[in-house]
Amino acid sequence: MQTELRTVSTRRDNVPSHCDTGTTCAITIQMSSPEAAGCVEKCATFFSYLLIIVTFPFSLFECFKVVQEFERAVIFRLGRLRKGGVRGPGLFFVLPCIDTYRKVDLRTVSFDVPPQEVLTRDSVTVAVDAVVYYRIKEPLNAVIRVADYSASTRLLAATTLRNVLGMRDLAQLLSDREAISHMMQTNLDVATDPWGVEVERVEIKDVRLPVQLQRAMAAEAEADREARAKIIAAEGEIKASKALREASLVMIDNPTALQLRYLQSLNTISAEKNSTIIFPFPMDFLKTFMSGAGPGPSRPAPALPI
Repeated sequence: MQTELRTVSTRRDNVPSHCDTGTTCAITIQMSSPEAAGCVEKCATFFSYLLIIVTFPFSLFECFKVVQEFERAVIFRLGRLRKGGVRGPGLFFVLPCIDTYRKVDLRTVSFDVPPQEVLTRDSVTVAVDAVVYYRIKEPLNAVIRVADYSASTRLLAATTLRNVLGMRDLAQLLSDREAISHMMQTNLDVATDPWGVEVERVEIKDVRLPVQLQRAMAAEAEADREARAKIIAAEGEIKASKALREASLVMIDNPTALQLRYLQSLNTISAEKNSTIIFPFPMDFLKTFMSGAGPGPSRPAPALPI
């Protein structure tokens, strides 16, 4: 690399100057030519091959590497990416001292997003955690474009979780988990695509509410259930009253039906093995003994609760 200092005379009225003397100082830095860099690389490669020959056959243990079916290797020679892209699966060759490589796992990886304290749109503080599944689809971008794709994806997932939940109400958060998960997956996939990372799935694991809010929601649900129970009981009373009205009309037309109802009530009471049995008795029959007069028209006894 050569550095050349040149002084160029200029006029103030034509060219702006930063010097008080009317001259500007320009420093030109000439980088080393690609031919020189290629020569250095060729020399290093030659000495590397020479080292392999001298230490043969022990050098073969350092030259041949193996990657599994689910892995890929990205090879750098003197800091530059080698031609041909990624290597694998199987056996590949590296030169000692000048070649370095990084393995990338292509299998699906899952991680838990730490619980995030989120303020929803209706000003309710909740703690939400999730699980994210992702895999590497472009090993070259995962190595070159990001320093640590795993840590970057984890931090981005936590930030995306807070941003997405902050735009939802508490009711939507509790009922639309699938839509929230899909929205998080889409945002993460778009953000991590330049890194060669594909987000396959996002799931909301748990939503923890404050204790006071849980009690308030439980009281509201209990009141709602009691109201529905009262409405159902009132509807049942209406149907029962209609049925009793129809039964009373039948008994008026046929007095024998009332006696049969009495016998059915006695049968029901005796089936429970009670020591006391209440038998309905006509009041007109007692008036006959009390007044000594003849029996008048019989009237049904007052109905007893069964």
